[in-house]
Amino acid sequence: MNGTDQIMRQYEALGISKEVYSFGSKVEESLKERFLQVDKTAEFNQLKVLGAMQRQKVSADCFHTANGYGYNDLGRDTLEAVYADCFHGEDALVRPQITCGTHALALALLSNLRPGDELLSPVGKPYDTLEEVIGIRPSNGSLAEYGITYRQVDLLSDGGFDYENIKKAIHEKTKLITVQRSKGYAVRPTLSVERIGELIAFVKRIKPDVICMVDNCYGEFVEEREPLEVGADMIVGSLIKNPGGGLAPVGGYIVGKKGCVENAAHRLTSPGLGKEVGASLNVMQPFYQGLFLAPTVTAAALKGAIFAASLYERMGFDVLPNGTESRHDIIQSVTFRNPKAMTAFCEGIQAAAPVDSYVTPVPWAMPGYDSDVIMAAGAFVQGSSIELSADGPIKPPYAVYFQGGLTWHHAKFGILMSLQKLYEQNLVNGSVMC
Repeated sequence: MNGTDQIMRQYEALGISKEVYSFGSKVEESLKERFLQVDKTAEFNQLKVLGAMQRQKVSADCFHTANGYGYNDLGRDTLEAVYADCFHGEDALVRPQITCGTHALALALLSNLRPGDELLSPVGKPYDTLEEVIGIRPSNGSLAEYGITYRQVDLLSDGGFDYENIKKAIHEKTKLITVQRSKGYAVRPTLSVERIGELIAFVKRIKPDVICMVDNCYGEFVEEREPLEVGADMIVGSLIKNPGGGLAPVGGYIVGKKGCVENAAHRLTSPGLGKEVGASLNVMQPFYQGLFLAPTVTAAALKGAIFAASLYERMGFDVLPNGTESRHDIIQSVTFRNPKAMTAFCEGIQAAAPVDSYVTPVPWAMPGYDSDVIMAAGAFVQGSSIELSADGPIKPPYAVYFQGGLTWHHAKFGILMSLQKLYEQNLVNGSVMC
């Protein structure tokens, strides 16, 4: 028995039929050149992270724990210098006290906007959980309750920027512009760093002092450049996505102009205290090690997304991005237009997990969303979407969003298992796989 046969036997033992495995192998074979380019980007970003760690003189002392007030926490302060260096910012706030990506975004907004200011989104409605932060849906402590108004300009039907109406929307009260890099639950293209730079340049020509913030979630290390390199004033993200490398157990970051970061620090802790307090507790080593691994882990997730796009496109489903488009984040959407097929996909992702593989995901009223959401996530870190996961709102067009995979081989297995579930329930045309 040769090595290929042994691998196929392993897949069969884990529930993948010969038909599904064979079809997946054909798709994988067609992606060799794409995967080679992903690896080259990962190599570039790996050297970028390594260089930042060496320039900031990361030492074993940085891994020591701090408690209480956290004054003079060498590990925390050095890590923030590494993030600022790596992402090309003047300063950074990287803390376990930032609980998630939504918290990081809320922190950046609430600290840099004041009553009477206006927030503008020139890329349409932001991710669902920000609706209550902004006050689109009423919630305690929203920007709206503080007298901060909101305006948005939707993208054009082809996904382009509506420059004419963006110009009209900017006025004397426009203080901050938020740009969501990833698609979230919208069926629209993810924004490349290049396109983000074009938008920011346009906005700055109209109002040079406006703060341009980029929600960088799911986009870190996918490209060789990050949004601060093309004019953004502030980027925001979660450590249990790309930059945590699957090892960070919690946390978020804000990197950018020193004034923006200082405002966020004083909001996170207290006016007058800022970055000086906030103990790192026992998370410094996984924070550093996760960042070090992040380019490679992101590449694995990116390969999984490309594989999913190519496989499901061949099966006849609408996918975004498609199997040949350039990639600017790790998220892959597949539109099923059928809640049963959407659920089967998520069942497959859950069944492929190393944790809780035996449970069945069901839709539920998840906090921050306006409809039931189904989520498959058998992760080592709760909610870690750099790990193999899939989710989506149970509403038309019944699109599911797949992301993550700490290794390429696990991402591959998850996609094959999702197809297996659809195949077993007669929700796909099996003749396509022949």
